Amino acid sequence: MNFQRDTPKRTQAAADRADVHDFDFLLGDWRVHHRYLRVKENSREWLDVDGTASHRELMGGRANVEEHTLNAPNDAYRAVALRSYDSKTGQWAIWWLDGRTPHGDLDPPVQGRFEKGVGTFYGDTTINGKPTRVRFLWSQITATSARWEQAYSSDAGKTWEMNWTMDFTKVP
Repeated sequence: MNFQRDTPKRTQAAADRADVHDFDFLLGDWRVHHRYLRVKENSREWLDVDGTASHRELMGGRANVEEHTLNAPNDAYRAVALRSYDSKTGQWAIWWLDGRTPHGDLDPPVQGRFEKGVGTFYGDTTINGKPTRVRFLWSQITATSARWEQAYSSDAGKTWEMNWTMDFTKVP
């Protein structure tokens, strides 16, 4: 008889634990191919850069950290993605810390979730003094590969311009 009362709680708890594992596919070490748009004055140029990433979970899976090394043309640098899961909203928050500006302000996190194998995360930032919407997408996830994309919108999400992709390949 208590089983009927306890079942919804157990079902919800199991669902919460499942969401905590959304980023488990990233655990371990990766080779990462970055492709990003560099905009200078009136020129736009796509750059291709290789790097590495190492991903581990924190706080029993309710958070994780991913450390990147990017072999940029001018100099290699490091960056960190930090994610935390809120079981009340069922959403992840993601922050990015760029090693080239280690004392700079962190943008507010992008927030979102995975649905049908795709993670979609939205946030707001300011670029060149203009309010800008930002979107992260995680897709094409397999045991040995994944794809991340970033896009900006200057019209509150009506249109998007992709400006950075990362293609992950698992290190054996």
